[in-house]
Amino acid sequence: MNKWRELYNAKLSTSEEIAGLIESNTICVSPIGAGEAWAIPAAVAKRAKENDLSGIVHWSLLSIVNKDLWNDEELDGKFNNATLYCGTNEVRKAINEKRADFMPSFYYQIPRSIDEFVKPDVFYAMVSPMDEHGYFSFGTSISNAITMKKAAKRIYLEVNPNMPRTHGNSFIHITEADALCHVNNILPELKSSYISKNEMIIGNYIAELVPNGAVIQLGIGGIPNAAAHALSDKSDLGIHSELFTESMVDLLEQGVVTNRRKNIHEGKSIATFALGTKKMYEYLNDNVGIEFYPVDYVNNPNVIGMNDNLISINSCIEVDLFGQVCAETLGTKHYSGVGGQVDFVRGACLSKGGKSIIAIESTAKKGTTSKIKPILTPGSVVTTSRNEVDYIVTEYGAARLKGKTIGERAKALISIAHPDFREMLKFEAKKMNLI
Repeated sequence: MNKWRELYNAKLSTSEEIAGLIESNTICVSPIGAGEAWAIPAAVAKRAKENDLSGIVHWSLLSIVNKDLWNDEELDGKFNNATLYCGTNEVRKAINEKRADFMPSFYYQIPRSIDEFVKPDVFYAMVSPMDEHGYFSFGTSISNAITMKKAAKRIYLEVNPNMPRTHGNSFIHITEADALCHVNNILPELKSSYISKNEMIIGNYIAELVPNGAVIQLGIGGIPNAAAHALSDKSDLGIHSELFTESMVDLLEQGVVTNRRKNIHEGKSIATFALGTKKMYEYLNDNVGIEFYPVDYVNNPNVIGMNDNLISINSCIEVDLFGQVCAETLGTKHYSGVGGQVDFVRGACLSKGGKSIIAIESTAKKGTTSKIKPILTPGSVVTTSRNEVDYIVTEYGAARLKGKTIGERAKALISIAHPDFREMLKFEAKKMNLI
């Protein structure tokens, strides 16, 4: 028998047995999205309830598994969640009701925060099956996983046949794990959302700003999906993105993305994590054309800027006439996180020919409120400062703010606001002495 298989069998356990090794006041960490451990934290939470453990903290990022653990009152003080991104309704509710806590951070700096401030005792993760050389892959969720495994004192793995084996710096060896267990749960999926008429219009405006041979980064949501659809007539695009999306599969299969004109990682699509459907996960499995690396590399603005014509495409909640962008809060209520928006805004600025695009529908609440505001809603967090914003795009056009005076910026933003709100915005801009 292969020696690695013998070691595997010696370390094979159950989630309940592994949970029995975790005591009170333990700091646990797990990877982003579909790579977050599922069975072990659930077993730890159950044990905390039954055996009166306390002070266990489970740190995650874009948590989409074990949703019921976020707002279970019986776990208060026993098994509590903390997150580095606020991404689902369960997480938002827990944070805004103080059942969980949230640490804001630029995405590429999160590995350093984990190492210096979180200081984990336990790292548990979902991984692909082991290969003949003793390696598991973190699959969809590299992101912070490499830092987490280095920082933690103990490592536990959930081996899932549904987790794709991905390439890049995405591996962990059997000798690094203290114990492992088997799971067979279907990976959580993020299906492509319906693209509205306005989103398609915005996508077309974005596509006009993307030259052939550009390297693209796409965020989550209808607008980035619409932008991807609108890029179908481009050629020789490349991918360098924190997130690998479903729409990127389409662009690769259409031959729109070739990665031939990239300055670094020529011929390869580069990302730090992936979230999509089963079809996408199957596409990623053992696909040598797609490589995943830790986020402190992928999202490092200096690395991003090495690619010429890097086009960053993200969205936000609102923007004001000063050019300040909020993508994180609804007033004082946490709704999302900075994610990699600022990382890529800065990276695009360092790229020769680069552009950062922040796209937004012009109105909210069925057209009753403008998303372009005189000032941000009181209490709103500034995600991207006015000094770094490049393009703002709505269904009424694209406004480039970079290189414009404060008056020119205000006029440009008013020109792409919904017509119903332009007079109000002009009036407020004059009151603020912007125009």
